[in-house]
This record gives sequence, structure tokens and C-alpha cells, in this order.
Amino acid sequence: MTELAIELRGISKAFGPVQANKDISIQVTKGTIHGIIGENGAGKSTLMSILYGFYKADRGDILIDGKLTAIPDSQAAIAAGIGMVFQHFKLVENFTVLENIVLGAEDGPWLAPSLSKARKELKSLAEEYELNVDPDAVIENIGVGMQQRVEILKALYRQADILILDEPTGVLTPAEADHLFRILRNLKAEGKTIILITHKLREIMDVTDTVSVMRRGEMTATVKTADTSPTELAELMVGRKVLLRVEKTPATPGAKILEVRDLRVVDEKGVERLRGIDLDIHAGEILGIAGVAGSGQSELLEVLGGYRNGHGKIVMNGQSIDLTGARSDGQSRRARGIAHVPEDRQREGLIMDFHAWENVAFGYHHQDEYQRSALLMNNRALRQDAEGKIERFDVRPANCWQAAKNFSGGNQQKIVLAREIERNPDLLLIGQPTRGVDIGAIEFIHQQIVALRDAGKAILLVSVELEEILGLADRIAVMFDGRIMGERMAGTTDERELGMLMAGMTGDAA
Repeated sequence: MTELAIELRGISKAFGPVQANKDISIQVTKGTIHGIIGENGAGKSTLMSILYGFYKADRGDILIDGKLTAIPDSQAAIAAGIGMVFQHFKLVENFTVLENIVLGAEDGPWLAPSLSKARKELKSLAEEYELNVDPDAVIENIGVGMQQRVEILKALYRQADILILDEPTGVLTPAEADHLFRILRNLKAEGKTIILITHKLREIMDVTDTVSVMRRGEMTATVKTADTSPTELAELMVGRKVLLRVEKTPATPGAKILEVRDLRVVDEKGVERLRGIDLDIHAGEILGIAGVAGSGQSELLEVLGGYRNGHGKIVMNGQSIDLTGARSDGQSRRARGIAHVPEDRQREGLIMDFHAWENVAFGYHHQDEYQRSALLMNNRALRQDAEGKIERFDVRPANCWQAAKNFSGGNQQKIVLAREIERNPDLLLIGQPTRGVDIGAIEFIHQQIVALRDAGKAILLVSVELEEILGLADRIAVMFDGRIMGERMAGTTDERELGMLMAGMTGDAA
């Protein structure tokens, strides 16, 4: 018989009236990569949080290596050989890599011996699994790809034989994701068992041996990956046929909405992040910005959105916008018809402890229709407005009183999109629109973006997903090292050509 690393029997978990998991049973074979997919809010992360001891199941049994195992907390999970890498990393940002590895796993009251032991073990693990990282680097100074390696190393240092990864590529570039999958294959070859929670069907097909599908808190199917297809998995996830491509008609660009000339940004350390950017965006078109992370796309969005100062010229609907921050009166980007869906929804798009209705109102709460008097807001009007947006954007659960932090990542993204898109902007700035979002929500978000374009609006789209850029954009500008290396029409280019430009190897440098 096939040896099982994990068996869950009849797991159920409710949060008040919300049934997150309902009578779920699953078997995971030792030494395999087992995928778990489902829409945001399907219960995937809850199920794995129960396995890791973050939550306690209302009922059901957990078997590890065939033995009934109680996992009341994460320490018990670690003792049972389980490690988990969360979607949002659990690292102390001002600690070094080595200090984060040791934290909570010290051998005694004196720290020096633990650090010395961890340094040797880290070197061995790095060589064995291609997890090279500088042990003395401070977390806040390294990229998200490296931070994820630290999380994996933390689990391996604690002798994990079972590794759970929750949406591990949500913050990675394609190259970083490919390296992660090489690491996972190495771990599998060494006999480790991997559970991969993801919504990306390409990743499931590329790296897993078996895949389980969840929908609305229940397990709907478990199949061998080789025996299924992306189309079949998408239908099992959503319960209906899903378009795996963007359907849109050719763009019919109109008047120029935004003009950017010689835009430059120097960061706090004196590094020039934008080096003379020139671009135009017209009504009724989507301009996609492609590039590896750190090429200047984030700074471009921040300047256009009013988060960062710069030098150069920006003209919106024929009127210049101040870039120095010296004149704030009348310079509001929203007042100019600019809406912004930022790249990091949790840090820049939402206040996580506030209710959904409050987050839907932010930035627009001062408008006349929401004022009871000069000093008081009309909260009832704000809530009614938010309830309509939450319903139209299919936010789940449709509860305007729930705190933003208690929604799944995809539903958090829908809250931000509902707030910005429904304000009928002339220009929508949108960064990483489907990062960490499931297949059904991706289809919905893409439809909303295309509908806005078809309504004659201009859209500036930044995404590290080349497939998304090629599917959504009408024109594509490629950035490298703070410059635009070239511009292409989406229908006449491909990933290979764009990849060359992204590497700064060729192109008509602008």
C-alpha cells in the first residue's frame, strides 16, 4: 500500500455563521507534491491552518504517518514534522536571516551557541536544496524571493518532513517562481512531502503529482495531475465553465488622457529609480507596463498616484500636475479623475483593522453625498453605497461589517477594485491586479478592466505576469533599470521578445 504522510478525516471548522470547512477528508502520499486549489474563500488556508495548529477543528481527526495526532498549536505541528510558509511571511524585518532562523528554536539561554549551530546547518541546507541566502543580511534589505527562502529554511531547520506553502508565488517574479519550483523538486527528491496551496493552474500542472479541489468549504475532487487539464480543474473550482483567456475587441483609442515627459525619481538613498520616462495613454486603451520587479514600475505608479515626488512633466486632461508636493490644494489625483489600485493592497490599498464599508469609502468619504453636516459624515449613506459595491463585485462574504483583515486576499482585492473602478475615473492606475487571486476572480477582474476600457477610459496596467500583460494590454511598454526599453503592440509580440527587452538586452531604448 502507498504510505501516507497525512490523512485528514471529516475535518469541519466554522467561524460564527460561516462554515469554512465542512466534513473534509484528504490523503497526501509521502514524498509527493500535492496541490490544493480553490477560489478565494474556499477554505484552503483554513484547512492547512488547522493542520499547522493555528486553528483547532470543531471536529475531525488528523493522522501523521498513519498515527492519530493531536495538533493543538503550531509547536505541536512542528514537533510532528510539519512546517508552513504563509502567504504573508512571518519574519522580523529588522532581524538578520540567521536570527530569524533561530527565533523560537534556541537551544538554551545563551544565544551564541544557537547562532553558531544554525550558521553551520544553514550552509548545509543551502547547498543541498539550492536555498542560498546571506545569513547576515537583514530581512528588510532583501527581496521577497529571498525572504521566502528564509521561511523555507526556517521550516527545514526545525526538521520539517512535511512542508505547506500557501500561495508561494503570489509575490514572486516568474524567474523567482521557477527557482522556487526547482527547490520544491529537490525537496521532493530528498523524500519531503509538499502541500502547495495555489490558484495558478499552470503551476499545478507543472509541479504537482496530485491535486485536490475545494469549493465553498468542501472537497469536490482529488485527481492525479497527469489525468486532468487546466480547463477541467477550473470548472471544478468554480462550478461552471471559466474562460482561461481574456475576451476583448480591438481598442479604439481616443483623446490623449495622460502625457508623461522626462519623468525622473531619485529615492531616499540617492539612487535614480526613473530615468527620463516618456509615455502617453489615450482614452479607450490599456497600456501595459512589463518588467521584472524593481525596474521602476512601482515608482512610476507611486508618482502618478501622488504617493511619491518626482521631476519632469505630467499632464492629465490638458492640465499639468505638480510633482514636488509643494502644492497640495487642488492637486488631488482623485479630483483630476485618477483612480489607483496599488500593488500592495494590504499596506497601501486597505486599512486592515477597519470594516469593509469603511475601506470602500476611503478617499471619497468627503464628497457631498456622504456629508450630514460640515463636521459629520453620513455613515448610513456610506454603508448603503458600500453594500451595493460589495454585491456587484461579488465580495465574499458579503458582510460590510467584517474587518478587511478577515477577508481572503482575492476578496480584499475586490474591495479595492470596487472602490476605485466604480468612481468612473478617466484614468485607472492598477498594479498587480490579480496577485494572489483565484481563477474565478481573475476572470471577473479582467472583465471589469476591459469594460472600463470599452467605456472610453484610459488604463495603466502594471503586472509581473507576462501572460496577463499580453492578454489585457493593447500596447506594451517594457521597463528595465528605470527606463522604457521599447514599446510593442500586444497583438504583434510574444513572451520571448518581451523577455529580451525586460533583460535590457535589446530594444529601441527611449
